[in-house]
Order: sequence, then C-alpha cells, then structure tokens
Amino acid sequence: IPDTGHKYYLQFTTEDYKSGENAGSCLATVLFPKTKSPPVVSIKCMHTKDQKQIQEEDNTLYQKIRHQTKPIIGNNIPDSYGNIEPALEPVWALAVAGSSYIMWEKSTENLGYFMAQVKSVKQWVRKDDFIEFDYTVLLHEIPTQEIISCHMRLTWLPGHPLKVKYFCASDNQGLEDGSGMESGSAAGIFYENF
Repeated sequence: IPDTGHKYYLQFTTEDYKSGENAGSCLATVLFPKTKSPPVVSIKCMHTKDQKQIQEEDNTLYQKIRHQTKPIIGNNIPDSYGNIEPALEPVWALAVAGSSYIMWEKSTENLGYFMAQVKSVKQWVRKDDFIEFDYTVLLHEIPTQEIISCHMRLTWLPGHPLKVKYFCASDNQGLEDGSGMESGSAAGIFYENF
C-alpha cells in the first residue's frame, strides 16, 4: 500500500502448544506500517477444540496455580538441558502467552522473536481472584541472533484477557502495555505452522 507499508495475506494452521495436536486454521491480514508502530493484524480462526474444552483447560491451569501453598518462584525455565519441572509448567505456559504480546509488538517485516527462556519468575500474592507474576524473559531475535531481556508483569483470570506490561532492555522507553483486548487462554496457547 503506497505511503502506508506492506500488507500480507496469510493462511495457516495452528497446533496446541502442549499436545501438538491440530488446533485449527486461520486466515489473517498483516499490515507492517512504514512507521515504527506494531503490525496491524486482522485474523479469523476456525478452532478444532471447542470453547468448553478450552475453558476447562484454563480452569485446570488456574487452579494448579491458585492452590500452591507458597508463591511460585523459579529460575532458568527451561534449564540448560531443555527440561521444565512439572510444577513450573503452568508458569511456563503463562510466560509463552504473555511474551507473545511482546513479540507481536516488537516484530517488524525484518525482525521476528521466539521466547528462549524464563530467566526468573516470581508470583505476587493478591487479595482478589487474579493471579500475577513478574517475569524476566529472554527473547531470541531473528535473524540477528541477539538475545533480548524483557521484564514482564502478567495478570490473569480465566475468561478475562491477559494483562501484560513489559520493558525490554533494548528499548529506550517506559513500560509498554501489551495486553489483549479479547479473552485470552493460557492453556490453549497456539504456535503457527506456515
């Protein structure tokens, strides 16, 4: 689009992050503006999992986190061998979901990101039903191969959008709000297969 940027039309399938099963197919348009703003995305997906199953998985994940006897604290997830302690899998799932907002906002036509590791995580005790975590995540920048460190504060309650605020070491700006507008699912995290 002249004077605006490049627009792409995509068709892709998604898979469930945990099981690897086909989770549906999507059609999307992505506009990368010429300015340094995030891409503008319009997406429609047909999910193979039904909404009730997704809600049940979210509630199971939520209950695992809520019923811990002590606030969760962790480091180096996964470890240097690629292992994740079973008790920290819910924390990892939330980190993948939350960091996807950061990766989406930082991506350009020429740069993409993958979450490499949760360097540290700490759960905050709240008086309401929401769960809240502070993360330091390491993002792998493609094609530069740089590792970017980002601090992320994530708040979540099933049936509500994830709320994500973040600051990345490579940025020279304050805390960004990467929160979603739609109800988010931490259990139903999807990766795209092109």
